[in-house]
Amino acid sequence: MAECHSVGFQWVMVAKARGATVIHVDPRFTRTTAVADMHVPLRAGSDIAFLVGIVNYILSTGKYFHEYVLAYTNAATMLREDFRDVDEIDGVFYGYDPETGTYDTKTWNYDGVPDQTPAAAGEEEQIGNTRPGRAGRRGVRR
Repeated sequence: MAECHSVGFQWVMVAKARGATVIHVDPRFTRTTAVADMHVPLRAGSDIAFLVGIVNYILSTGKYFHEYVLAYTNAATMLREDFRDVDEIDGVFYGYDPETGTYDTKTWNYDGVPDQTPAAAGEEEQIGNTRPGRAGRRGVRR
């Protein structure tokens, strides 16, 4: 960040001057690493596991800005009572109909939000059931 986003990096340095701990996660040693309090040199392919571990730690210990999360994210929004996550229904998203091979996206709404049909649903009926990203390109060869 110190080399590629130097204008934004000034705020990291301001935060460090105010007592923040700077942790640099990167397999390389860079100028950012030189000013960081801690360097975590990840191996290629381990970044997602590391990120999930950090998120798990933050959530399980409550080390996040609760007021900010409630005011500026959708974390305060409740899921519907009938919602099921992928680990509860054999690894597919909720609303999947195996007979048609499609999803009922109305089941993805939050609690208290009226059922809404996505704008693209009307277009899909006009075009036909095409693969994602292929709508309106019939007969086009690459």
